[in-house]
Amino acid sequence: MGAFLIALTAALASQNGLGRLDQTLYDHFSTQLSRPARDDIVIVGIDDYSLAELGRWPWAREKHADLVRQLSKAGARAIGLDIILSEPDPAGAGDTALAGALKSSGRAVLPVVIGGTLTEPQADVPIAPLAAAAGRLGHISLNHDSDGVVRHVTLRRSGSGQVWPQFALAVFEAGAAGDAATPSTGRERLYIAFAGNAGHFRSVPYVAALRGEVPADFFAGKHVLVGATAPGMTDSYPTPVSGGSGSMPGVEIHANILAGLLEDKFMSAAAPWQNILFCVVPLLIALFCYLLFRPRNAVIVSGLLFIITLAASYEVMKHGLWLPPSAALIALIISYPLWSWRRLEAAISYLGQEFSRLENEPHLLPEVLPKRAQDRIEDILEHRIRDMKRAARRVRDLRRFVSDSLDNLPDATLVTDDSGRVLLTNHAAQLYFNAGNESLTNRQMPHLLARLKSPSPLAAEPVNDFVWTDLLDAAKAQALVAGVGASDDQGRDLLVKSAPVRSAANQHAGWIISVIDISTIRAAERSRDETLRFLSHDMRAPQASILALLELQHTSDAPLPERELFSRIEKAARRTLGLADNFVQLARAESHEYRVEEVDFHDVVLDAIDEMWSLSKNKRIALQSDIGDGEFMVRVDRALITRALVNLISNAINYSPENTSVVCHLEREETEHGTQIVCRVSDQGYGIAEADQTKLFQRFERVSHADQPRHEGVGLGLVFVKTVVEKHRGHIHFISAEGKGTTFIITLPASAADDEATENSENSGNFSG
Repeated sequence: MGAFLIALTAALASQNGLGRLDQTLYDHFSTQLSRPARDDIVIVGIDDYSLAELGRWPWAREKHADLVRQLSKAGARAIGLDIILSEPDPAGAGDTALAGALKSSGRAVLPVVIGGTLTEPQADVPIAPLAAAAGRLGHISLNHDSDGVVRHVTLRRSGSGQVWPQFALAVFEAGAAGDAATPSTGRERLYIAFAGNAGHFRSVPYVAALRGEVPADFFAGKHVLVGATAPGMTDSYPTPVSGGSGSMPGVEIHANILAGLLEDKFMSAAAPWQNILFCVVPLLIALFCYLLFRPRNAVIVSGLLFIITLAASYEVMKHGLWLPPSAALIALIISYPLWSWRRLEAAISYLGQEFSRLENEPHLLPEVLPKRAQDRIEDILEHRIRDMKRAARRVRDLRRFVSDSLDNLPDATLVTDDSGRVLLTNHAAQLYFNAGNESLTNRQMPHLLARLKSPSPLAAEPVNDFVWTDLLDAAKAQALVAGVGASDDQGRDLLVKSAPVRSAANQHAGWIISVIDISTIRAAERSRDETLRFLSHDMRAPQASILALLELQHTSDAPLPERELFSRIEKAARRTLGLADNFVQLARAESHEYRVEEVDFHDVVLDAIDEMWSLSKNKRIALQSDIGDGEFMVRVDRALITRALVNLISNAINYSPENTSVVCHLEREETEHGTQIVCRVSDQGYGIAEADQTKLFQRFERVSHADQPRHEGVGLGLVFVKTVVEKHRGHIHFISAEGKGTTFIITLPASAADDEATENSENSGNFSG
């Protein structure tokens, strides 16, 4: 479309004007370029007043002779008689008198009429005596455009085998006006720079000049043009500046040409290449703006270019060059509609193709189409707009579907572009990265992952971009889903996975990053490893001892006594049974199958004390209870919580010397989280060294010193206690000092029944009081 418009504009501009349109613009501009009339040009007009005074035309040539003598005597610089004298005077004496006056003046110019055809022009010159007496001859033929308006002049024309200067040029040369340069090329056409409308130059009636009514010095040093100005003498022509008067006398046209010669002020037509360049440049600017700007702005630019082109043509005309702007104006007017039509056609065609492809793709979500009237005739653009609405609705639905799907994923998931800039996140990601109400969108993924560090012991400190770099390397190597292990500043074990996102053209567009908390899995793996170690060592050792005893009994020359043999086998078997029992109890504690019931914790404490009474008696340790008043209702698995208390009391007895005491204290505490049941098991034993206190609640860890008695166990008892308490939404901690004893404190939330019993007890007490 751009090439077509440029070619069309260039073709129109090469014509150097588009007829009436450019002529109208030229005429309008010419009226704006008026200038003051020169003082050295005077018109002696054959007007109605002179005709009334001197009688009908033609006048006796003696009058012309008298006028020429009057003007010569007054010192006129040059005299131009715009009067046709191609036939002799019937009286004869008039030609002789006029010839004498012309010869005496020496600066008089007579007109020549160019006729004939274009190929054989003929010159109609004055009669021989007058032509010989005149100082110069000049043609008075004017060039009419297609609309009949006189806009330009040919300064020299051929006729009858001779080149004739234009009448005003002959007057200019007769007056020896100075060194002003004049065109010297034959048949050269120049636009007339009209100084003003008819009557612009100073004019005096023919009869006034003839009778000497004008002061003698009025004509001194001036170019005097004598010609018809009366409307009835038909020597008038339409000009660009005629305006309402409709025409301008020929003598005034010659006066305008003479003024241009004296001022060296003419207008020439631009060369075709100049006009093409002038018209194509605005079009190129407009086409460039159509590419960059919105339609509204493009229309505004077109309007501005339209005005600028007109103004530029006018400004250049003021400097003597006529650049017809119509070709450029037409191009600017038609360019935007044609350009918009082509763009609209291309857009509709493209949308039609894309919508067809979209229709052929599978739809992920059900679509409800609006009902349309069957008889309705639908415009193609309206049809495409409707398809566009459907496509936009699908995109919105698909985006919502993707957003909801992403948001409902349990793991922190983020979608980034190829550079790592976050585009989409889910709620889990907002929570994990502590974003709060602040969106993670447009954040850089390497910055978000900087808080992570390698789980390897060799990378103890976080390394910026560690996880991000590893992810990219792994993903590029596999071209599939890749993952790296990491840990965060809260000690959680993580698996960071990445998967590439590709566009419809199968080009890499970004990444899907998932941060998965695998702390539970890692804990299960560690538990599995510990269990395997337990089975391979602690459980295996007693069985191996039994087998060794039996083998020794069969092969040894000195077998053990039967009583001692059975005692050792019993001890190993009981140890194995105890280990298995502890392991089974811990497994049950870690399971989710708790038989919860509402019990009084007072009864649980008493059950545990009763179970440990014989052990304390054998070790000569006093087992005491300190239980407050009222009920201590809790919702627990009675068997497991009793076993937990038994483990604590058993440890207190086993790690206390003889003649000491173990106290079970039970009370109720009011906290900001509600009523809590607090049970303390205190002993006066050996205490726990500060270095060993961190090992207490770890699997298969035992604490003992050389000066303390050894006890059978594998280090699962306190792990069982901690697991049971925490499963009941409770908390366990301890206070210990080496050589001063240890106190284990269990805190459990009281049940609602306990709160009501306490309230009733208080109300009853108040009533009794």
